Amino acid sequence: MSFAKEIIKNKQLYTLALPGIVFLLLFSFIPMFGHLIAFEKFQPTKGIFGSPWVGFENFKFFFGGHDWIKITLNTVFLNSLFIFFGIGFAVLLAVILNEIQNVLIKRLSQSFIFLPYFISWLVVSLMALSFMGSDGIMNGMLQKWGFPSVSWYQNPGIWPWILTLVYVWKFSGYYSIIFLAAIVGISSEQFETAKIDGATRFQQIVHITLPSIRPVVIVMVLLGIGRIFFGDFGMIYGMVGDNSLLYPTTDVIDTYSFRALRQLGNFSMSAAVVLYQSAMGLITILIFNRIAKSVEPESRLF
Repeated sequence: MSFAKEIIKNKQLYTLALPGIVFLLLFSFIPMFGHLIAFEKFQPTKGIFGSPWVGFENFKFFFGGHDWIKITLNTVFLNSLFIFFGIGFAVLLAVILNEIQNVLIKRLSQSFIFLPYFISWLVVSLMALSFMGSDGIMNGMLQKWGFPSVSWYQNPGIWPWILTLVYVWKFSGYYSIIFLAAIVGISSEQFETAKIDGATRFQQIVHITLPSIRPVVIVMVLLGIGRIFFGDFGMIYGMVGDNSLLYPTTDVIDTYSFRALRQLGNFSMSAAVVLYQSAMGLITILIFNRIAKSVEPESRLF
């Protein structure tokens, strides 16, 4: 069947998809021409097509030092923590919510754990400051118990775990709804058969629930891996800001390119960093999609 006949046959479905297609064209595909800036000495007055071409000079500037190694490792490490603990805790929450029998308690629990997703990073950063500031709640409790206070915002070693804790608190409720929907879709006959065979609730979770939602978990992991080179700029910049003491463990590709643009005003170097980020993300998702295809063919993205 030709493409034109396919469109005519399913014109209602393509009409429904049209707003999304237009959105992707306007905000995802057309802006890709902006990557040309990475190969130019961009001058806003001359525009993308009028600025002088410099080839790979911007990339030489970026890769000439050791900063690119540090920020790349920080980005991958932080996102790996977010994926592992975020999805893992979300699956645990979904299983717990599914086991709650009281409808009212179940709905209240869902609302309560979903609420942090709607709190802005600015509010979260202020909450963190009230907890970990020099006169914050944490140091007040430590002093009350006879322990010395901790300079939380001057200790870079603990911040990957602080950011992971905040990420899990904010997003695990959101992800748990996705996994809970997958659990609800499991046939009740499987649980009834297992119950007749004498399986406990824990055994039903291990041998029925978790294997049944494995494809959804793999898809969520793949989506996370696809953005493993994209740091959560809103979270990291909101929590860390311009605190250079924490850069050794919290500076990611996004914050680095933002500082290059803000402090140096160098559009071209920032574009080179972003293009490197996008290329690495594409390579990563292709590799892990290939792995997922061999492990769970139905869970691959393409």
